[in-house]
Amino acid sequence: MSEKLLTDAALNVKETFDKIKKAAESAGRNPSEIRLMAVTKTVAPEKINEAIEAGCYLLGENRVQELLEKYESYDKRAEIHFIGRLQTNKVKYIVDKVSMIESVDSIKLAEEIERRCAKIGKTMDILLEVNIAEEESKGGFSAEEIIDVSEKIKNFPHLRLRGLMTIGRFGAEIEETRQYFEKMRHLLVDIKTKNIDNIYINILSMGMSADFEIAVSEGATIVRVGRGLFGARKYV
Repeated sequence: MSEKLLTDAALNVKETFDKIKKAAESAGRNPSEIRLMAVTKTVAPEKINEAIEAGCYLLGENRVQELLEKYESYDKRAEIHFIGRLQTNKVKYIVDKVSMIESVDSIKLAEEIERRCAKIGKTMDILLEVNIAEEESKGGFSAEEIIDVSEKIKNFPHLRLRGLMTIGRFGAEIEETRQYFEKMRHLLVDIKTKNIDNIYINILSMGMSADFEIAVSEGATIVRVGRGLFGARKYV
């Protein structure tokens, strides 16, 4: 297929994969270690399926209701992670539809995911959300809490802690962003060295449309791109 025949979403997927490859190789990393996630908030299923067809098989959902409305329309090759703020009373609606919840920001939420997964006999992969910039407007654990929280998660038989997630500070300068991402990389390594039971740490989800190349250079294994694939959107 020639590039001029590609849809915008498909072409953007191709260009983003190329940028990931370049950033990874510049950092001495294997590009195959990094997954591109299409952030799907407010995007029509047809456009998302174009991205899937172009090879972006990982989707990130922010809103429970939107996930429920679009779920059956998605290309079934897609894997879905939940990446938005999740209320405990909404957990029951998504545990059978996603393969990972990246936005676990409290023990209370972890307990509810454990309870709901136990009911359906499922083990849920999760990431702990880290408020690495310590912003009051964002949820998530502080970096100092992560080891203790990991120790608690090991006691939940239906949860499997796979790594960490963070959202860079909006408007931060490049070097500030790099420092936050570097701190996340070191935090992931710290947890690995603890050899905590039931903890399978190898995922670092960070970097979005504006800073994913920096994230790749600092060890991200998942980058979450929305605007860069689907264009600017109006959120309601």
